[in-house]
Amino acid sequence: MNPAPPLRTIADIEHLLEAHADLHALLSHVDRLSLSDGWIGAGFIRNTVWDVLHGRIVDVSRLNDVDVIFFDPRDASRELESDMERRLRDIAPGTIWSVKNQARMHRRNGDRPYRDTFDAVAHWPETATAIAARSIDGKVEVMAPHGIQDLLNLIVRPTPAFEHKMGVYRERVSSKDWPTRWPKLTMLMTWEEAYPAPQSSFDRIET
Repeated sequence: MNPAPPLRTIADIEHLLEAHADLHALLSHVDRLSLSDGWIGAGFIRNTVWDVLHGRIVDVSRLNDVDVIFFDPRDASRELESDMERRLRDIAPGTIWSVKNQARMHRRNGDRPYRDTFDAVAHWPETATAIAARSIDGKVEVMAPHGIQDLLNLIVRPTPAFEHKMGVYRERVSSKDWPTRWPKLTMLMTWEEAYPAPQSSFDRIET
């Protein structure tokens, strides 16, 4: 059964991940690697929260992959990422692991260099996806650069970093077909929907 408490705060999400044995095990596997600023992000948390909010059983086997992120500017080689993936497969061979050093990902994404993992996650496409978790000595910690309100309110919104990359955002979101699995989602597909311009003061003057 789902260990599904009411989800209102980051602490609630942390408790959810701690209470779900399979999710916490994946976090613990990553903790064993002692990665520099290492976390699991994206769908690992987003899908879990959306499943809970739709009254569904959280099923780790439905994850396409587990996105492990870390930040090590001293070695931004893909060989390091591949080595970490191999180590994780040895620990948990039934899981599809994807390991990415965020110290190099700005080049692929067309951004300025990221300062750390938090800064990298802040530049991910959707506010609901821009979230990550880690377990340190059994205690789960969640970071959410854009907060968790969109995630908890089932809103798909571009992050501010995608103001000038809305084509990429729309293509990505459309390819996911998320509403089929989570029909309560609200999909914001234009910048104007996502960030409505405040009304001019003149608009509020009665004549």
